[in-house]
Amino acid sequence: METNRLENGMPCQNQKQVVSSERRELEHAAKQVRFAEKSSSASAGTARAPGGGGGGAGGEPAAATVNENTSGSEIARQIGPQLKLLPLNDQIRELQTIIRDKSTSRGDFVFSADRLIRLVVEEGLNQLPYSECTVITPTGHKYEGVKFEKGNCGVSIMRSGAMEQGLRDCCRSIRIGKILIQSDEETQKAKVFYAKFPPDISRRKVLLMYPILSTGNTVIEAVRVLKEHGLQAKHILLLSLFSTPHGARSIVKEFPDITILTTEVHAVAPTHFGQRYFGTD
Repeated sequence: METNRLENGMPCQNQKQVVSSERRELEHAAKQVRFAEKSSSASAGTARAPGGGGGGAGGEPAAATVNENTSGSEIARQIGPQLKLLPLNDQIRELQTIIRDKSTSRGDFVFSADRLIRLVVEEGLNQLPYSECTVITPTGHKYEGVKFEKGNCGVSIMRSGAMEQGLRDCCRSIRIGKILIQSDEETQKAKVFYAKFPPDISRRKVLLMYPILSTGNTVIEAVRVLKEHGLQAKHILLLSLFSTPHGARSIVKEFPDITILTTEVHAVAPTHFGQRYFGTD
């Protein structure tokens, strides 16, 4: 009977176990490679992200190579080191999925958005300067550590209140400025209605917060206002949750010295974010 099974190409029980074991090993190895690729991409500032498309700004040559199958890491490579992607893992991927899912309840939406904001803000703070220091522990021992350097500040663009709270939760003492920008009803161009910053903002490092980069026009106008107050673009770190290739390109093209930190570069941005988060949809 056993001989007939083998001759007819039907695997015996032992063969099934071997095949199953090999399959599990291959799947495990593939998963390790996937995470290794993510890690190596993150160290270069370009983690793996879902495919992104859309046209670039100003007819840039790199834009011609972007299509629906182009990965976020490839888009980031085309744009340059100014665009940094948060190292992707399954936790972040799940949060992105919940935020994009139209069936997500508002409670789950806000909860997931706050978690994602916290991760972006934490990494943004990690990009700011720290200095070495020595402290004394309760047991009387010296501990060599680091401390957050002073001279930093956050700037919240209109509809970025959620990110502003996330920054305050992570850094209670940081000062935060505000910019109110809206599109003109006639020209559809971004227009500044209100701006208030610390008086010495020109000497600070700034975390500029705006959750969704779609066209990039609002951020470009905000950076122009900051530059008018004496701040250099190289001292601005833009924190965003989602970005389109066009939005990121437009900002970097206008201000080559700026740095953008986001979780995803995709042709379709979740532009419903503000309405869902604040319950105005």
